[in-house]
Amino acid sequence: MARVLAATHPDAHCELDHEGPLQLAVATILSAQCTDKKVNEVTPKLFARYPTAADYAGADRAELEGLIKPTGFFRNKTDSLIKLGQALVERFDGRVPRRLADLVTLPGIGRKTANVILGNAFDVPGITVDTHFQRLVRRWAWTAETDPVKIEHAVGALFPKRDWTLLSHQVIFHGRRVCHARKPACGACTLAKLCPSYGIGPTDATAAARLLKGPRAPELASQAGLDPALVPAGATAADVP
Repeated sequence: MARVLAATHPDAHCELDHEGPLQLAVATILSAQCTDKKVNEVTPKLFARYPTAADYAGADRAELEGLIKPTGFFRNKTDSLIKLGQALVERFDGRVPRRLADLVTLPGIGRKTANVILGNAFDVPGITVDTHFQRLVRRWAWTAETDPVKIEHAVGALFPKRDWTLLSHQVIFHGRRVCHARKPACGACTLAKLCPSYGIGPTDATAAARLLKGPRAPELASQAGLDPALVPAGATAADVP
């Protein structure tokens, strides 16, 4: 299944635009209950205005709230960003630490966010157990665990550590583009023959192809043996949640 995933999503990557660990930490905090696309629309002005941890630590709350308001839950996120900046300045000389044990002590950063930062900013392998990852690995019977940390360890035991970060991206890409929460595109999935949950979503080619999302939606249909013309024109431009 992992080999098929890799072939299906050769473009898998972190979809949050960033340069460096601080920007990635901020973007990941903003991504809670928000699409990466929306976060990427907000962060250019944000990053230009607050280039350092000290800038977040001393930020004017009203100004910061105004910049990140489109991402939702902006008051809580503003609180997290200011406190994150303060903690980085006070405890880590303004730098984002590169150890999991340190990262999870920071405001707004849990284990999932810490693994995103480690894998994508520091090239330290990590498994990102977000809602997509949880849903898919259980559907695929890779684990029956429900606790995110237990899921992380269970799936990590199945694969070489060097593959963890990229595998996370591939699973998440599949969850966003094909294996949706409410109605997975079973009939347009390259994993159909291997998936123990095949059939929980539409198996009809036309119905399934309509559910594919993302810029490569027609190619995803073709990879599953379907006519790419079955994919609606708007699917390639649709927001990927």
